[in-house]
Amino acid sequence: MAAFNFRPMMWPIAAAAILATVGIAQPPSPPPDRWWKPDEGRRFPAVLDYENDYGVLRTLLIGGPIETRDHAFFRAIGPDGRACVTCHQPADGMSLSAASVQHQWQAVGPRDPLFAAYDGSNCPSLPQQDRASHSLLIDHGLIRIARPWPPLDQNRKPVKADFTIEVVRDPTGCNLDPQWGIDSARHQISVFRRPRPVANFKYIEAMGFAYDPKAGMPLPVDPDTGKPVSGNLMADGRVLSLQSQMREAAGTHLQFMKAMDRKDIAQILDFESRLYVAQQTDRVGGALEADGAEGGPRKLADSPAGRLGSQGVAIWSEFAAWEKPAAIVKDGSAQTAFRQSVARGARLFRDRTFLITDSAGITSPVGFGNPVRNGCAFCHNMSQMGMDVAPGQVDLGTTNQPFADPAPHLPLFRIRCLGKPHPHYGKMILTSDPGYALTTGRCADVGRITLQTLRGLSARAPYFSNGSARDLRGIIDYYDRRYDIRYTEQEKQDMVNLLKSL
Repeated sequence: MAAFNFRPMMWPIAAAAILATVGIAQPPSPPPDRWWKPDEGRRFPAVLDYENDYGVLRTLLIGGPIETRDHAFFRAIGPDGRACVTCHQPADGMSLSAASVQHQWQAVGPRDPLFAAYDGSNCPSLPQQDRASHSLLIDHGLIRIARPWPPLDQNRKPVKADFTIEVVRDPTGCNLDPQWGIDSARHQISVFRRPRPVANFKYIEAMGFAYDPKAGMPLPVDPDTGKPVSGNLMADGRVLSLQSQMREAAGTHLQFMKAMDRKDIAQILDFESRLYVAQQTDRVGGALEADGAEGGPRKLADSPAGRLGSQGVAIWSEFAAWEKPAAIVKDGSAQTAFRQSVARGARLFRDRTFLITDSAGITSPVGFGNPVRNGCAFCHNMSQMGMDVAPGQVDLGTTNQPFADPAPHLPLFRIRCLGKPHPHYGKMILTSDPGYALTTGRCADVGRITLQTLRGLSARAPYFSNGSARDLRGIIDYYDRRYDIRYTEQEKQDMVNLLKSL
């Protein structure tokens, strides 16, 4: 994958706000630097805008602003000087773009806490001053995730797996490393994934079902509260609540050697629960909440979560007004053409159907059929968000052969099922990331990944859990190949224009 070019012109524009929900006018904030460093002590405004390749991303902090000095999300903890904000940058939609990573390497190099050896390098045993030791993070935006093998349950007890795992290819050297690998005293498997956004949690935690329809099983139960949870927080479902996620992140990504205290957890929870992120303006289309459209994060903040877009509430209905000629200027301008394209993309997303084949969590084990005819909104069904309100994970083939794009920079594992064969791959599977199977120990879960939010995509390339889609067009091209949809070039562009507007 080619490197992303960081554009010096893409610095924040204004960060001023009026909080309509509380009726308090916030004074303008001076435009901050794009990268938020731990312990800077900046003021986080109620409205924060950043330019990106396609327009302007907006972050709303409902009830804001806040002072970040000594705030748990922005405070450096642990030996490497990292904070939560290190990997969850406001300019990147509260995630982390490869372009930002490249800029930090060029500006600061290995001294930046982002490149901490534990997970900011391809393996902690490599020479940390070398760019090559951080290539997966710099070139692909991937963080190293070390998973225990055999898997451990929520109580840290071993899970008896119904498959074996063998390292076939190890370009980073970490899976065969004597200190960090699968046969080391740590017994770890290293996989490499994109950081998930920490915003719009009202939707991420919403539940549309009382059970997991993808597996036909009861919902997982949060051991802290004893209550069922959506399971949509992490790519592999390894933690079930935001509190658990913070503790896990503090001990791994922040290398914090003691438990995060309740006060810090409460402060981070308060901050994250008030954040809403979405694209606000397009370079060509203009304001995404103009002429009847309802794009931008304000719609997210004001709308209820957990609504099924595929069952009566039209997903991406925010852009329905742009389908109506009376709602837009009929002057043949580029702005008008773009808005009409977004509206067509939204209709394609809702209505275009195709045959979905060999996709665990959809075609098995739930009984929809293999193949099943449906469309994008079948899984990306939550209005305003594009997540799946049905808990559970799905295998789109992005990490499993023969569907995955070539990825020689990633490790390759051979999975051998000990009992029943996988319903779509058989007894033997080649994968760069076993996904949910590293949590459950079930062969049938190999490659299954939790769907992400589709909001703020313009700010956080590359895409898919393993960064295999370099840009938004790459997402559409993958689906088109994977399910033989046969989009026309115009339809592909319409879908890209929709995604960049979310």
